[in-house]
Amino acid sequence: MNQPYANRKYIILLVFISVGLIFVVRLFYLQGIDDKWKIAAHEISENKQRIRPERGEIYDRNGALLVANVPVYDLLVTPGLVKEMDTLSFCELVGITKEGFMTRMAKAKHYTRWKASAFEKQIPAEEHARIREQLYKYPGFEWDLRILRGYPDPIGPHALGYIGEVNQAQLDADNFYRRGDYIGINGIEKYYENQLRGQPGVRYILRDAFNNEVISYKEGRYDTMAIPGTDLYTTLDAGLQAYGEWLMENKKGSIVAIEPATGEILAMVSSPTYDPNLLIGRDRSRNYAALAQNDSLRPLFNRATMAPYPPGSIFKLVQALIGLQDGVLFENSRFPCNKALVGCHDHSHSKSIIQAIQHSCNPYFYSATQKVINKGRSKSIFKDTEMGLAGWKTQVQSFGLGRRLQIDLPNIKGGYIPGVDFYDRMYGKGRWAYSTIRSISIGQGEVQVIPIQMANLAAIVANEGWYYTPHLAKKIARNGNKPEPFRIRHTTTIDPKYFLMVKEAMRRVVQEPGGTARLARINAATIVCGKTGTAQNPHGKDHSVFIAFAPMDHPRIAIAVFIENAGFGGTYAAPVASLMIDKYINDTVSDPRKEKYIREVNLIDPK
Repeated sequence: MNQPYANRKYIILLVFISVGLIFVVRLFYLQGIDDKWKIAAHEISENKQRIRPERGEIYDRNGALLVANVPVYDLLVTPGLVKEMDTLSFCELVGITKEGFMTRMAKAKHYTRWKASAFEKQIPAEEHARIREQLYKYPGFEWDLRILRGYPDPIGPHALGYIGEVNQAQLDADNFYRRGDYIGINGIEKYYENQLRGQPGVRYILRDAFNNEVISYKEGRYDTMAIPGTDLYTTLDAGLQAYGEWLMENKKGSIVAIEPATGEILAMVSSPTYDPNLLIGRDRSRNYAALAQNDSLRPLFNRATMAPYPPGSIFKLVQALIGLQDGVLFENSRFPCNKALVGCHDHSHSKSIIQAIQHSCNPYFYSATQKVINKGRSKSIFKDTEMGLAGWKTQVQSFGLGRRLQIDLPNIKGGYIPGVDFYDRMYGKGRWAYSTIRSISIGQGEVQVIPIQMANLAAIVANEGWYYTPHLAKKIARNGNKPEPFRIRHTTTIDPKYFLMVKEAMRRVVQEPGGTARLARINAATIVCGKTGTAQNPHGKDHSVFIAFAPMDHPRIAIAVFIENAGFGGTYAAPVASLMIDKYINDTVSDPRKEKYIREVNLIDPK
């Protein structure tokens, strides 16, 4: 190798070593001596920002919007950026007291001085616009857009439910949620929470130590969009729901209307009701306290799905069907109207089971139910009653009574159908007979049902022995399907042929002289089949009960009306049901005088 080339090799090597030493020295200087870059590195950090999704909106069966998404704004504060300011003017701007300001600031400082936290939540859009114009005067404050619920028509709150901010228990139970998120608290908002809530997105940003955004991380290549929740189309008819709530003003009770062929709930009214808009926004806590704690009428309580009542005489339909199925009753079975057995109103002698239902004869069903219970299968009257009651209860439960209907709402009650175990506990084993439990024959005593079960009973008779579980979800998403559980058909233990007699009897209750529900008639083209009931109330005036379906041959609606402290079922419950049926089938009211009669009566605070 030539000497010049050998020297060149050493020169190049020396250059590389020198450059390396320069970098090492410079790095040592930056890290060990000059700390300005160290400070900058600490001041800049990657931040993962969660993007909350919009909840799915809720519609009625015809596409009318029931629950919308409404923007509101949270006012955030970063205490470390707040400068000396006119506190009084700020408080007047936001609408809080000076004490409230101090409390909020102390809480925010306790959380962290350099991270934004909520100062005032759920400020409506119109207030936000007013405050935003002046907020530049107050450094350290900023906005966070939130989406809450709004109700274009304030109807159906007990069915729709409401949302609220997640609590600690909910945070611990489901890692989907973060503090400040909203969750369904009641109604279908809670039942379909997983479908309505959507999926959150993520945005990665770089912030400095003062929480100021520096830049989007990697130009947003790792960001994901929030996926809105799925829209829910309910079975409710908004017009019918609103009409039912209007009719039930100044009354305590409920209306449940079902489409018999599908089990779809057309209306679910619980009265007194409330405006669901009261449970959103800044005043939610105060309004909730007023409704839940200070209102003796309990407007938040869903009487349609949670209030157990004795069914009264509508239970005679079940007794008749079980007797026919067991072969102990026949179409022309006769029993005297012996008022020494149980009280009864005046009516002509019932020559058949159809007439007994038409006249609602208590002594008839006292004797008829005794034949169902006491079949003489044991020489002991006590044992014979036990055996009969056990079989009777099984058949009653096949009507969806005495157990919780698996509808798509939380907190549903199942009513109560007494059995052998219950009476053994009450009276002792082998120490009770039919004479002890006779009140069950006319739907009194220990028998309790929920109004939605009453409506389902009307649907079962309309369908001649079968039903779909009542439900509120017609479909999930515009092109979606009905949830699978509500496509399963259930049948009773009763042969369909026996329902024909009961349907005819219910027709006569409304349409024929001697029937107990003359006020439920509509017109010649709309044949209503119904049954009145008067549920005994040990705490005051009896309750008014009526179930019905119409038209007779091709039922489109089955309904139950329960009005507390209203007396005989034909007086108030029956006309309310007929008005609902007329409105739904004919889209009108054939008898304005009947409507006026119902609207003007006040059964909560009668004058």
